[in-house]
Amino acid sequence: MRRLRVALVFGGNSTEREVSLASGQEVARALSPDLYEVSRYDPPRDLARLIADAPSLDVAFPLLHGRGGEDGSIQGFLNLLGLPYVGSGVLASAQCMDKRATKNIYRQSGLPVAPDALLSQKELSPQEALEIAAREIGFPLALKPVDQGSSVGLSILFGPEEWPGALQRAWDASPLALAEKYLAGREFSVPVLESAAGATSLPPIEIVPAPGRVFFDYAAKYEPGESREICPAPLAPDETAAIGELAIRAHLALGCRGLSRTDFILTEEGFRLLETNTLPGFTAGSLYPLSARAYGLSLPELLGKLFAFALEAPPDFSSAPARA
Repeated sequence: MRRLRVALVFGGNSTEREVSLASGQEVARALSPDLYEVSRYDPPRDLARLIADAPSLDVAFPLLHGRGGEDGSIQGFLNLLGLPYVGSGVLASAQCMDKRATKNIYRQSGLPVAPDALLSQKELSPQEALEIAAREIGFPLALKPVDQGSSVGLSILFGPEEWPGALQRAWDASPLALAEKYLAGREFSVPVLESAAGATSLPPIEIVPAPGRVFFDYAAKYEPGESREICPAPLAPDETAAIGELAIRAHLALGCRGLSRTDFILTEEGFRLLETNTLPGFTAGSLYPLSARAYGLSLPELLGKLFAFALEAPPDFSSAPARA
């Protein structure tokens, strides 16, 4: 049997480059050389080689986190090459990278979210932005860049005295910031795995930041000992069913394909959706493979399912070159 020819695309030049490198290395280690012929590509230096190799490749896995990977850029590039790939297409990727667009789609689909306000660096002074946030949201609130992942630039503010530094951090990462009502409660994440038979929610994960951390920030996600991830999450059966259904509804409403992971807060009023990630991490400590293991899928088995669906349901290649 011929080995599947897989292109792992990882690294990139976003703020999440190191996480992407770790994801790519972990996936490469999990792919048996008896079953897969693996080629590695780092976009800042390898795009020309990927173009040359594309006719001889079967499928790509873009393990690029942040801008250039989750925003539809690499997906459009792979579309032009006619190369099937794991994960969502251009539109769904771009929508999910834009937190305000994501929340608008959630609302249109009847999915519960926190109130928010969009703050443009080009249109508002810091004082005007503060007045809008205080009037429309109130404190405490969460402030984040619209189009960054891994909690880059995210702050939780309990009063206006924290505003100048937090707004500058958000605007340094993106010219658009999103102020959201701060939701106190337990934090969860739910992966979705899609096959030809439909979308399935994997076991939910509860994220418990270390004592002293207010929220699941970048350090809590990637530094050992800064958080605990409990999977399956200690939820009642009806809560597990409810959060799984919400994750699938978000996946479908956003047009995601293959895989996604949606983050939630459980408040006194019920679950509230925070955001959906179209290319979740695949590092040794990442949430998506953790949940898959709890579901009964090893990393090699999970990757096999992702590749199979990418080949069964590729994007529209109507304008792409013919494949070898």
